[in-house]
Amino acid sequence: MAEEDNYTKDGTTMAEEDNYTKDGTINYQGNPANKKKTGTWTACPYILGNEFCERLAYYGMSSNLVLYFKYKLHQDSATASKNVLNWSGTCYLTPFIGAFLADAYLGRYWTIASFSIIYVIGMTLLTVTASVPGLKPNCSPSGVCDPTETQTAVCFLALYLVALGTGGIKPCVSSYGADQFDDTDEHEKTHKSSFFNWFYLSINVGALIAGSILVWIQENIGWGVGFGIPAAAMAIAVVSFFSGTRLYRNQKPGGSPLTRMSQVVVASLKKYRVQVPADKSLLYEIADGESGIQGSRKLDHTKDLSFFDKAAVEIQSDHIKDSPDPWKICTVTQVEELKAIIRLLPVWATGIIFSAVYSQMGSLFVVQGESMDPHMGRHFEIPSASLSIFDTISVIFWVPIYDRIIVPVARKFTGHSNGITQLQRMGIGLFISIFAMLSAGILEVVRLGIVKRHNYYDHDRIPLSIFYQVPQYFIIGCAEVFTFIGQLEFFYEQAPDAMRSFCSALSLATVALGNYLSSLLVTIVTDVSTRGGKLGWIPDNLNRGHLHYFFFLLAILSVLNLVAFLFVAKWYTYKRAVGTLR
Repeated sequence: MAEEDNYTKDGTTMAEEDNYTKDGTINYQGNPANKKKTGTWTACPYILGNEFCERLAYYGMSSNLVLYFKYKLHQDSATASKNVLNWSGTCYLTPFIGAFLADAYLGRYWTIASFSIIYVIGMTLLTVTASVPGLKPNCSPSGVCDPTETQTAVCFLALYLVALGTGGIKPCVSSYGADQFDDTDEHEKTHKSSFFNWFYLSINVGALIAGSILVWIQENIGWGVGFGIPAAAMAIAVVSFFSGTRLYRNQKPGGSPLTRMSQVVVASLKKYRVQVPADKSLLYEIADGESGIQGSRKLDHTKDLSFFDKAAVEIQSDHIKDSPDPWKICTVTQVEELKAIIRLLPVWATGIIFSAVYSQMGSLFVVQGESMDPHMGRHFEIPSASLSIFDTISVIFWVPIYDRIIVPVARKFTGHSNGITQLQRMGIGLFISIFAMLSAGILEVVRLGIVKRHNYYDHDRIPLSIFYQVPQYFIIGCAEVFTFIGQLEFFYEQAPDAMRSFCSALSLATVALGNYLSSLLVTIVTDVSTRGGKLGWIPDNLNRGHLHYFFFLLAILSVLNLVAFLFVAKWYTYKRAVGTLR
């Protein structure tokens, strides 16, 4: 058989096509050899390689972006910080576009592939804006740059093309990796939790290289080379992804999740006077073993949010035996899809404050570091943006410890397959994050104390080592291992089968809203604290400001958020998928 004959129209191999039933669950149908040839850790190296290179590209371009805006686009500290936060926030909202296309029409494979091309185009254009005369900002010998409106506009066009490209990758790649493990196979399901840990580790190894080597290149060799290397890394990410094509297990798209959820809402409202039967087995569901939604197993009925059960109540006008109108009658599985999403929303909302804390590493932590002594030895200066490598080192340190030590030990005490539940893991991370803000605030108090004692108010840098910032970065890294990885696994596991990309995008949106919240807080704080001619909390000269007030404000918000999370977690009802191993 010719090689091209091994592929179906949707890009899956014939073996892959045979591995899935209509509802997306794995069905080897007497051919167990297919199971060994596709999926599991055999396919994951290509996905992890793609994620490593893509994250190296993303962080290599974004880690130092606030200083590029400040020194090359001639923006003040507050404006540069807000622009970075707004752009970064957009990078975590565009995943809704990619997630919708993946779940509804394209599938995760083709969504990742097509949006990766857009990503490469954006990265290439950004490199051009930093290296080609005419698009590159003109700078005086003293280093003061005066970019034209066109130069600034093209730079932002490139950045937002990257934001669109990453929107097709972020919500799909972690879910796509998890898709390679069969929920109905106890051995494979055990490895799925470990996949999320190592997936996040690959992100941070890429970020480590970006935050150290690439940031140094940008500041010491040039921004053209500093952006060109991430562009090349993104091209390698595309090659890595396509290299594993024949090994992937692909779940078929199930149609528009937004349409299905809207149908449940509309049908429930139409039947708001209808009484839900006490015997829930009387609610409408497809009779055979399949759910009726391609790519999704059936979901068991749950008791909460019972108003939406009205959508599954059969009445005479529904004409079930003919062709049921989905805007009048919905299956239990369809109703439970909507319930699952609604139950996720309070948990999702508690991640926003954590993301606001996390966003400080790319904004105000960098600005704080710029006012400190960057020397490492007599001649080498470490860029303030490179301190983020200690966040990455923290993640790299904690992931193996969590996966190989904490989980097995906790499993002996709790009996839970993952050691602790995903919600418990997220809560621990929220608690740890409070100390990151306290650490940053205390350091700023110490720094301002030195400024006051020695009258360093007009000094660009004071004789306090930048390495005193390490604890706040390291603490955030530890919190990430608990909260962000917990979120990845939680939103995948609790998502309906045909809406996993959408729920991954929902999880990522907390990062977007955290960036926007931080930007909003900076705006409000700047507006309020500068009234009456005052310099405010975050002036260009931090020596005359009160940046510690902002960090302590985030610490207080984090405490309140943790309390809210504990209440939400206590009342959460887990999704129950028919055929899923508990």
